[in-house]
Amino acid sequence: MLSHQRAFRRPLLTSGDQATDLFSSAIAVLAHDNSRDPLLIYANATALRLWERSWQQMIGMPSRYTAEEGAREQRASALQRAQSEDAFEGYSGVRVSRTGQRFMINNARIWTLWDDKGRHCGQAAAFSNWYWL
Repeated sequence: MLSHQRAFRRPLLTSGDQATDLFSSAIAVLAHDNSRDPLLIYANATALRLWERSWQQMIGMPSRYTAEEGAREQRASALQRAQSEDAFEGYSGVRVSRTGQRFMINNARIWTLWDDKGRHCGQAAAFSNWYWL
């Protein structure tokens, strides 16, 4: 959450128990590590419902699988932009659930995650606007 504050100069959530409120937020939030083929390290309840996956199915999955194959290049481009600028707001793209349900996300924020020593350790995304295709 500090990385979001650093990137956008505003908090992701405004009050409450940050960890509990983040997991139960209506905003979908996901994060992946910075490995060569980034793996998901976090997905809140909203994201788990959208992608129709359990925590065990989602965490550790390559994050590229959140998008269908034809949308992965656009997704990778947005992630690259967010990495070079530390943050990017206004991303839209098609995503696909475990069962093949497609949905459009709109106005997503993507930002760099930093550890407590100031090192880049991944990226996160959040969005509250989506619809089923």
